Amino acid sequence: MLRKIRITLAAIMMVMVTLLFLDVSGVLHHYLAWTARIQFLPAVLALNVVIIVALVLLTLIFGRIYCSVICPLGIFQDIVSWIHGKRKKNRFTASPEKRWLRYGVLAVFIVALIAGVHSLAALLAPYSSYGRMVTNLLLPVYQWGNNLLASIAERVDSYAFYGVDVWIKSLPTFLIALATFIIIVVLAWRGGRTYCNTICPVGTILAQLARFSWLKVYFDADKCKSCSLCTKNCKASCIDFKTHKVDYTRCVTCGNCLDKCNFGALHYGHPKAAAQPVKEEKPTADQARRAFLVGGAIVGADVALAQAAKKVDGGLAIIEDKVPAKRTTPLTPPGSVSARNFAQHCTACQLCVAKCPNGVLRPSTDPMRLMQPEMSFERGACRPECVECSTVCPAGAIKPITVAEKSSTMIGHAVWIKANCVVLTDGVSCGNCARHCPAGAIMMVPSNPEDETSPMVPAVNSAMCIGCGTCEYVCPARPFSAIYVEGHEVHSQI
Repeated sequence: MLRKIRITLAAIMMVMVTLLFLDVSGVLHHYLAWTARIQFLPAVLALNVVIIVALVLLTLIFGRIYCSVICPLGIFQDIVSWIHGKRKKNRFTASPEKRWLRYGVLAVFIVALIAGVHSLAALLAPYSSYGRMVTNLLLPVYQWGNNLLASIAERVDSYAFYGVDVWIKSLPTFLIALATFIIIVVLAWRGGRTYCNTICPVGTILAQLARFSWLKVYFDADKCKSCSLCTKNCKASCIDFKTHKVDYTRCVTCGNCLDKCNFGALHYGHPKAAAQPVKEEKPTADQARRAFLVGGAIVGADVALAQAAKKVDGGLAIIEDKVPAKRTTPLTPPGSVSARNFAQHCTACQLCVAKCPNGVLRPSTDPMRLMQPEMSFERGACRPECVECSTVCPAGAIKPITVAEKSSTMIGHAVWIKANCVVLTDGVSCGNCARHCPAGAIMMVPSNPEDETSPMVPAVNSAMCIGCGTCEYVCPARPFSAIYVEGHEVHSQI
């Protein structure tokens, strides 16, 4: 029964977390955003005391049930291990704990967070790793399927679906997500929960609490027939049937051992003196490879992005894509308060990237901010009425803001590049930036102040500009925009 309950809850959680990243409608996050906020590391970075205390109590009572039911990366490993288990049964053995690796990785993780090397910390964070895999590998496939349905619906005059752009937002992040997927699959295929019990820093932290959990898996030595099925089916490699010992730091309370024991020798509850092992055999050196299982199915697919058709201007000329502006100070989303706050709290889970409806957010390729989102305006602008990213961030990197607050938040200021402006280079009238600026921060003025009839060029009022990037997006200059937004280290209010 324990195993069935665990599998049911884990399957539901897996589906909800995955749909949170895949949803292209922008609706599901209103109902599923809590699945991201209850993840351990985002809760710690967001200083969400209620969630942290709840997870600590959950572990102290039930053991590492978090790793079995809540963590999507743990559930994903269970799925991979379950698939392999269909082909090869009873394949696990007890193995010793690799303490040097567990605590070494945890030390590196903590030092990286303190030292500000957040890219390294993000590589090890389980929830973020799963988010990157879904966003970079599965989301494009999901979007192509959505676009296919949109195309079919359009032919029958239905707008139940609408097409979305499918593109690689960051090649380095895509390659990292692909490498992570391969590593996780190989480790889970061979050893079940090897990643959770040797590399994952969250698993190592919760392991120390699980030592003292109230409910545990324990032996009734009098009933044990030493059939070894519990050990052979423990994906955490933490059960030694010879000594009747369970390594509670690695046990993820999956219930597989209870399900396999045919003699009632294993129980899940509060161990009592009468139920403790009576054998005094000398422990062996076996006890440590890990794993676990869950029902469900998710397949990460390799993604190679291709445009369906070239963009053309009136069918006559191909529109050249814009080259991203080189900003001295990167732009961080409204609600992030400052570049420092954003860098310190962001786990690079890519949820805000997946949820941005305008294609403004994308993973950074800067080594110091690798995989952390940054803003760029080649595909859209940060509309003042949109606060999607602030509603889904689980780590406090982007704090919730209202539409009114966003409309008055200055994240940067526009800068005009005279040498790129089509008014001067091509001798045509334009004014796109001034017409579309939602803050009224741009006005057209004579290029020659002494000649009122000279071509009109934009002038930026930096005191009014909020840095939304609308001007940069609508600028017709190619490949380099004639106006771009320079970021502010600290955001301010108009």
